[in-house]
Amino acid sequence: MTSIMTNAAAMAALQTLRTINTDMETTQARVSSGFRVENAGDNAAYWSIATTMRSDNKALSTVKDALGLGAAKVDIAYTAMNSSIDVISEIKAKLVAAREPGVDKTKIDKELTELKNQLQSIAESASFSGENWLNNSALTAAGTKSIVGGFNRDVNGLVTITTLDVNVSSITMIGENNESLGILTKDINADALDANATGTARNYFLIDTGSTTGTSAAGAAITLTATTSDAEVEDMVRVVDSILSQMTDAASNLGAISKRVSMQEDFVANLMDSIDKGVGRLVDADMNEESTRLKALQTQQQLGIQSLSIANSNSQNILSLFQQ
Repeated sequence: MTSIMTNAAAMAALQTLRTINTDMETTQARVSSGFRVENAGDNAAYWSIATTMRSDNKALSTVKDALGLGAAKVDIAYTAMNSSIDVISEIKAKLVAAREPGVDKTKIDKELTELKNQLQSIAESASFSGENWLNNSALTAAGTKSIVGGFNRDVNGLVTITTLDVNVSSITMIGENNESLGILTKDINADALDANATGTARNYFLIDTGSTTGTSAAGAAITLTATTSDAEVEDMVRVVDSILSQMTDAASNLGAISKRVSMQEDFVANLMDSIDKGVGRLVDADMNEESTRLKALQTQQQLGIQSLSIANSNSQNILSLFQQ
């Protein structure tokens, strides 16, 4: 039946055109934003996952910065410790030279004094961001310092922060106000290092900070005078060798920590990239697919407009039946 009151063909064409225009708006929004899921209305589940993972990635970015800061502190401490080992080796060599008969021990002592001053300078300069792990000015041990190393979310959605811990007490070189806390300032028993131990403590320390606030070293300072005996020089050599061994162990620990921090930095960077890729697979628009769809919808839109035009012309065709 042909009716001038109800144009079914025009209504169908208009409905089709509306659908095409809606699809075109969706596709244009994806092309312009680059996202297939831009807000919760597009896909609530994917949007929720993507939002959470983006937030976690921001936290990981902060972790990466913290690792960089921690790496700098470890590197500063290691560099200073390594330089100090060279100085300690030089002190050891000077003491061995003092054991030679006829050597002017007072002249060697002047060299030792300058080498000790160099050690103090190195320890005091090993500071980064207000922290110095080698020079402890407190009365208590430095304890453990933590470097933020990771941000984790478990299967229940609960988050935890992981840390890389550094035992700073074991690498402290100078106890500024408590000499018993520093490798260079504490008493070391030479008798315990002697193959022919007598059982009587013979304590020596390398650097005297001059502080009387905390526990001061009670032994003898490693210094040379014209009357210093060969036995005393040998004790000093044993003590300095022990100091060198302790500092070598400390430097090894710092090197291991530095490697761990570097590996964690690489892992966090790779993890962030993987999260970005995962989120992208969920919410990013496939631009090849969307551009093809947009072209098809433009063609459909033109055909829809043409169909609507034809359907609207049917009424004019009816009029021509009455023009005879």
